[in-house]
Amino acid sequence: MTLTLKGIARRNQKRAAMETLTHSSITQTAGIAGDSRGKPSKRQVTVLSADSWQVIASLYGQPIDWLIRRANLLISGIVFNQDDIGSTLTIGQAVLEITKECDPCYRMGEQVQGLQELLKPAFMAGVCCKVIHDGYIKVGDTVKLTKPQQQPKLI
Repeated sequence: MTLTLKGIARRNQKRAAMETLTHSSITQTAGIAGDSRGKPSKRQVTVLSADSWQVIASLYGQPIDWLIRRANLLISGIVFNQDDIGSTLTIGQAVLEITKECDPCYRMGEQVQGLQELLKPAFMAGVCCKVIHDGYIKVGDTVKLTKPQQQPKLI
């Protein structure tokens, strides 16, 4: 299945509304250009699976705008899981390393009653990434997931 970048979003300050973009640069020093949380860390850029978000909306019983999740990127064609930790996502010219599962915070429940609980099952809230190669991205870009090389086991 083809993975596709469906959305890009940022917020310029803590608790600000998410702003959608059609394109952006991503850098190791700032994450998504103009995003207040883009400082270098294991949570520099957050990525949400559009496929998982559809499941959440179905469980909730009505559509929910993905911006409520407050993630930076929305990707279709994947459902994240534990095996994706350490993998890279190549989007346009940018390369992100998946560092951990994104835990849903209390802000989800503030915006939509019960949303934090719906997002608690494994990886439903998406993944956190750090930027390992700067680049330019745009909505519609093909996304490539590359698994880390498995280390041989010593006997």
